[in-house]
Amino acid sequence: LLENTFRAVNIALVNELKVAFMKMGIDIWEVIEAAKTKPFGFMPFYPGPGLGGHCIPIDPFYLTWKAREFEVNTRFIELAGEINTSMPDFVVTRVMEVLNELGKPLKGARILLLGLSYKANVDDDRESPSYRLIEKLERRGAIVSYNDPYIPEIRPSREYSKYAGRTSVPITDGYDAMVVSTAHDDYRQVDFGKFGVPVIDTRHLLADSTPFCYRA
Repeated sequence: LLENTFRAVNIALVNELKVAFMKMGIDIWEVIEAAKTKPFGFMPFYPGPGLGGHCIPIDPFYLTWKAREFEVNTRFIELAGEINTSMPDFVVTRVMEVLNELGKPLKGARILLLGLSYKANVDDDRESPSYRLIEKLERRGAIVSYNDPYIPEIRPSREYSKYAGRTSVPITDGYDAMVVSTAHDDYRQVDFGKFGVPVIDTRHLLADSTPFCYRA
């Protein structure tokens, strides 16, 4: 519980800093890399579109629930949870901003989500923020497809059974925008610039020189 809560809280910190730094025109990833040069006192954590997996998004709430039995308020942990669960909304807003810059509305836009698993190079999609992104984008009228080399078809699950049976589609230029939600190594080999489609990168997967790349 301590380890996973520690990780959740620190991820929330960099997620919050990412949002603030973007407004300031500062690259959070450059800041983290600079901080890593300090030989002591710093442990890198990285921002993203939200938390996933069967431990980190859940364990802190077990701890807060138990603390309430003893009339203890774990405000810091709960705030971290709020920040992490809000990140899919931040990404959706960023997608809207990018499309609006191009004169396109989100409603009716064709969006390709790149990555369904909760972390890179695995087929584990438990508690993946990608599902929340799909849900929130579709709620706003977007037409969402996904690509994931590790999950060719969405398996039935308790929380997202409505998506069961959807299949991974190829990466093509037939979309209004793409969203990198999982940093699969396979995507590093793709020449996204050739598609001429804006790519909203939530994982800092693509090089800064990649054409049509937007950070989120």
